[in-house]
Amino acid sequence: MRDGKHAATLLAWYDKSARILPWRVSPQDRAAGKRPDPYRVWLSEVMLQQTTVVSVRSYFHRFTDAWPTVTALAAAPDATVMAAWAGLGYYARARNLLACARAVVANHGGRFPTTANALQTLPGIGPYTAAAIAAIAHDEAATVVDGNVERVIARLYNVQTPLPAAKPELTALAARLTPKNRPGDYAQAMMDLGATICTPRNPSCADCPLATGCQALMAGTAASLPRKTPKPEKPTRHGIAWVALRPDGAVLIETRPARGLLGGMPGFPTSDWSDAPADTPPISATWCNTPSEVRHTFTHFHLRLQVRAAMTTAQPARGMFTPRDAFAPAALPTLMRKVWDAAQSAEWPQRD
Repeated sequence: MRDGKHAATLLAWYDKSARILPWRVSPQDRAAGKRPDPYRVWLSEVMLQQTTVVSVRSYFHRFTDAWPTVTALAAAPDATVMAAWAGLGYYARARNLLACARAVVANHGGRFPTTANALQTLPGIGPYTAAAIAAIAHDEAATVVDGNVERVIARLYNVQTPLPAAKPELTALAARLTPKNRPGDYAQAMMDLGATICTPRNPSCADCPLATGCQALMAGTAASLPRKTPKPEKPTRHGIAWVALRPDGAVLIETRPARGLLGGMPGFPTSDWSDAPADTPPISATWCNTPSEVRHTFTHFHLRLQVRAAMTTAQPARGMFTPRDAFAPAALPTLMRKVWDAAQSAEWPQRD
């Protein structure tokens, strides 16, 4: 199959097999003239970064119900948005989400720019997200390359160079295939193909619309591609988390610094995360250890937290007490929910 025929073949498959997603305009509705909402496209793409469709669906509905437009999101309090994001991970995305929404309102009259180049001037929008918005929402023939597309292209052309070194080659090959006609539907078709048929393990080559032109299938290498350079082993860091309650049930909570992991999110005070964390509690109390440590993995390291619990009436050096009826564990990031769960097993000492 020649390069020029891949797009037409894939679009015909997409017209019949497109996934139904809450942020997507179906190919049938698109053909009838319905335009994708750039706000919904942008929001979904930010949420989907390093996260699965299954995980994102409920968050997308929650956000669009609360903030149906970029103007509404831009006006939302930071803490409310961060709480709504809790559990989705990679919290810098939530900070950039607010910064981007406010930039669109302040600098663009509440309308997203229409080109990939202009979109990249907004906070938190890189080349992939800009290309996806420009193609899907504005029909720019931008080359959209995510992990799914990299996998499809690597197999289609039997690219043996391992990732990440192969990225420029895969992007150039993807650009050759990107059509001027229906580039947004084409981009989504590539994503769907990678997500449903050309999967990382056990690809369904017999069901693939591009099978007759797939060089890796002919070479018998499809299942092994794309090759990846082995990642170095993640180091393990250690820390201490302190869960303090007042006798009235109020919980000691602090907002983490805006920069860094879990930036801007509420949580329990912790030590630094290192080989030898400083044991400096945030409040005077008689502390007890929980029976088990909390384990959590970030992108670049594993974290092991010892959780300590106390009942106290002292004044905190860090953080503020939140009344129990205003404390919502579900609004905490996943790590902090684990800390809270671990604290429930503590043998709480008497108050100081």
